[in-house]
Amino acid sequence: MIHITLVFSPRPRVVQEVLLTLDAGCTAGQALDIAYPNHLANAMPPMPIAGVGLWGKRILPSHVVCDGDRLEVYRALTVDPKVARRERFAKQGVKKKTPGLFAQRRAGAKPGY
Repeated sequence: MIHITLVFSPRPRVVQEVLLTLDAGCTAGQALDIAYPNHLANAMPPMPIAGVGLWGKRILPSHVVCDGDRLEVYRALTVDPKVARRERFAKQGVKKKTPGLFAQRRAGAKPGY
């Protein structure tokens, strides 16, 4: 028997962890199949899964998990990161062809960043 931690984020800024006890030689896909009906049905709404990973590195569902692994479930992006960044800058009052965030500098500081 091995013990792993399954980590997922059902929505932004919310992270949930579930401790699982599995048979040795279990794959990441099997761990998800075991965990969903038993532990995650109430906590994790049906969502498109973009992939799985171990400690921040993407793996295939056929990867065999080991004792102490942190299995992460990645959800699909809902907004393009470039678009989100532009929207954040627009909210901060940055307009085209103006220094924007870098307009205020310390006395004696070089221009730019």
